[in-house]
Amino acid sequence: MSKVLFLNIHGHGHVNPTLGLVEELVNRGEEVTYYCYDEFKERIERTGATFRSFKTEVFSRSSSDHKNKNVSMNQMLNFINTVLQSSESFINDLLDDIKGINFDYIMYGASFPYGKILSQILKIPSVSSFAIFATPQELEYGGANKINIDSIKGHPVVDTYTKLSNNLMNDYGVKMPGIVELFFNKGDLNIAYTSEYFIPHPEYYDSSFKFIGPPTYEIKENLDFPFHKLKDKKVIYISLGTVFNKADLQIYNMFFETFANTDYVIVMTAYNIDISSFTIPSNFIVRNYVPQSEILKYTAVAITHAGMNSTNDLIYNHIPFVAIPFGADQPYIASRAEELGAAIILDKDKLSVEDLRNSVEEVLSNTSYLNNINKINESFKQCGGYSEAVDAIFELKSRTLSELLELNS
Repeated sequence: MSKVLFLNIHGHGHVNPTLGLVEELVNRGEEVTYYCYDEFKERIERTGATFRSFKTEVFSRSSSDHKNKNVSMNQMLNFINTVLQSSESFINDLLDDIKGINFDYIMYGASFPYGKILSQILKIPSVSSFAIFATPQELEYGGANKINIDSIKGHPVVDTYTKLSNNLMNDYGVKMPGIVELFFNKGDLNIAYTSEYFIPHPEYYDSSFKFIGPPTYEIKENLDFPFHKLKDKKVIYISLGTVFNKADLQIYNMFFETFANTDYVIVMTAYNIDISSFTIPSNFIVRNYVPQSEILKYTAVAITHAGMNSTNDLIYNHIPFVAIPFGADQPYIASRAEELGAAIILDKDKLSVEDLRNSVEEVLSNTSYLNNINKINESFKQCGGYSEAVDAIFELKSRTLSELLELNS
């Protein structure tokens, strides 16, 4: 049995894919300590892991400048500067909290900015969970792949980064990752929740990546939902995720206008949105949160923000969909789905009732979309899932131990 330190940021899309992985690790004898935030405590504990809460946010959920497809370079740099300014206190607090525990390896969400740093400090092998789809070379996250120290001279982030780098080297003898790499933290092993078929640029993924297919872990939650209203009905499921879903509230009124008084039953999520000001048509069921895996059992067609987890879920369940991407890796994922003939993309800034209605009818009636979804689904089946991921982690453990024994011989 090994002791595992798992660290992740505050986000459903980053935590949920790891739950099945953690449960598989626990079932195979690993002792996992999972640091995250109280919102995810119950889910994490159900996997058999020990939950522990960070004392402070890795970065503030209220810091929304970076949560926009059209974020400016200056906004992005301001956001990164804020993260870097709190880095030393965050790292020191965590190290103090785990003092006296000898972990055998560290796992972290790829967007957790201190994963590689802590791996070096603790001198243990690392495993990164890539819940986001793209690498920096692929993802134009507001120009993130163009950021380097030479190109941003004059911004305060340069001094903050340089000071932090020097302090980490002096205090711990570790090398600071590049600014962009802080949010795309590769490990010695990297777990990707997709297939090689679905990625458009395999040349950007080296041999350290293990493609395991989509997360298939079912989050068991006792949510009150009127499933009887979906039985024998044609259901449209609409979800814009949990990050960008507040970017344009008028889009919800467009959904109401498009599908009110139709033969469809529409299940729509409005995560942390005050829906009291909306006039909700009688054929809509709107909830802050829904049991997505259960809803998809009734769903005929979906409208999605094209986040990685949602896209995987739709493809895995053979559901045709229309994508309305907002930011981060969503435009990239939507484009790949469209390129493979599996979806239609609509521009959120040019959305119309007619486009929405026609696109939904097109993906539902044109069998080529479902056929192409099935091709992607077949590629998912060729992946080994959580079991193969844990096999790869155990191989990394064995290899690391062999190297250590050889070094000491």
